[in-house]
Amino acid sequence: MNLWFRLIWLMLTAARRPPLTLPGGVSDLSFRVWPHDLDPSIHMNNGRYLTLMDLGRVDIMLMSGLWRAAWRNKWTPIASAITIRFSRELKPFQKFRLQTRIVCWEDSSVVMEQTFLIDGGARDGQIAARALFKGGLYDRSTRRFIPIAQLMQTLGVTAESPAPAPEVEAFLHAGDQLKQSPGA
Repeated sequence: MNLWFRLIWLMLTAARRPPLTLPGGVSDLSFRVWPHDLDPSIHMNNGRYLTLMDLGRVDIMLMSGLWRAAWRNKWTPIASAITIRFSRELKPFQKFRLQTRIVCWEDSSVVMEQTFLIDGGARDGQIAARALFKGGLYDRSTRRFIPIAQLMQTLGVTAESPAPAPEVEAFLHAGDQLKQSPGA
């Protein structure tokens, strides 16, 4: 339930934040670790990072205006792969920021980098976790993912995808290998 409160807050405060220009804009959200975010080790639960990453991606859609087309066309965001590297723990009541940005795209999927940064104190600006996400918008009526070129056109943007960095190539390759493995 706590994600709903954060989502509502995100939507209510969207009007006070500047719009985001894609593909280069960065969503920068501030949070605090609350008791319901903790695991038995008294730091933020691994799963909570993934849950909060949803909010970063929602913010990209809200602040770029892409949510309008998604809502109108009943497109739904779908994740296909995520990898995350934890570097430093986030402790109770600690402030942190989540930065989300698009790093590249192909046909009908986008790759985003999502970085959790410590906000304040002796470790201000240090990375707590960094993740790569691959996903797209899915049209249930046509049973297909929406081409990224169409999404960009919806926003009035014409851009070529940047070349993926080596770690992004490795992430994409690992996803392809897992998809082709037996039982996938």
